[in-house]
Amino acid sequence: MKLNLKRPLAFFDLETTGTNIGTDRIVEISVIKMNPDGSEEVMTWRVNPGIAIPLESSLVHGIYDEHVQDEKRFQELANSVAEFIGEADLAGYNSNKFDIPMLMEEFLRAGVVFDLENRFFVDVQNIFHQMEQRTLKAAYKFYCDKDIINAHSAEADTRATMEVLIAQVERYVDTEFEDKKGNRSKPVTGDIEDLHKFTNLSRPVDFAGRMVYDEEGHETINFGKHKGRRVEDVLNAEPSYYSWMMQGDFPLYTKRKLEEVYKRWNAKKNAERQANKPAQPAAPKPDAPRPNFANNAPRTSPQINKPYNNNQNFKKKDEPAKPVDNDMLAALKNKFGKA
Repeated sequence: MKLNLKRPLAFFDLETTGTNIGTDRIVEISVIKMNPDGSEEVMTWRVNPGIAIPLESSLVHGIYDEHVQDEKRFQELANSVAEFIGEADLAGYNSNKFDIPMLMEEFLRAGVVFDLENRFFVDVQNIFHQMEQRTLKAAYKFYCDKDIINAHSAEADTRATMEVLIAQVERYVDTEFEDKKGNRSKPVTGDIEDLHKFTNLSRPVDFAGRMVYDEEGHETINFGKHKGRRVEDVLNAEPSYYSWMMQGDFPLYTKRKLEEVYKRWNAKKNAERQANKPAQPAAPKPDAPRPNFANNAPRTSPQINKPYNNNQNFKKKDEPAKPVDNDMLAALKNKFGKA
């Protein structure tokens, strides 16, 4: 039974400097794009990681510093990689936990938009581990009865992964599976959406698995002291947890998804504050208009409503004093008894 492709399916594998998604880098990426018409397109890029490749990593994939010193950095290749993958769904071996988040981290560093929201993701390892509990080498031998030639090269591992998935679909198309809750189904079909659901049982929010969706679709913390708690509940109890994660050594994609939850939570809190805000008292009525004394208009007395005479009962300052005469002297003498 062949895969039922409604759009291309891009199988890919990464060789890296290590396994830390936040700090390690890609040194090789290979993509085999299977098209709905059955045709294939293959691209492989060697990448200068910009950091030294640890010896223990080189011993696994065979790529040493001198092999990539003249290659381009990922930021120079990012647009080409994104364009080649296009709108294809993604498939890989342990890709949900490592290859997809590592690839997204490199795209984010390069500033290249690569949308994951509308894609399906098929992790071949999850099918294998849930159905047979084996490794890629054993899976290739078990399903395809072949040995991987040049194992741990990106293209050889990618092709083995592709052949294993096709063989898995052929083998398990009518096989019943029972999950941990006792639910029975036949999940391994040629339909990519069915495979996406079966290989994403943990329902990760960020692919690195720091957050997962619960049964009701809420984001929950999947590590540390808050494991199993909803992210919004953690933010209510410990708002500083957001800053701790955003400043910590977490993958950029994990931080992006956390920021989405935080913005939604913060919008709810602001809406609640506005709803609970007490009503403002009614504005006081304006005072009665005050008299307008402009333009030297004559003011009126509030008692008699007549114009004020600013000069009444007062002598003018420039009025001359009367001269002292005999009558005035006589009056003073009578009053004070002195001449």
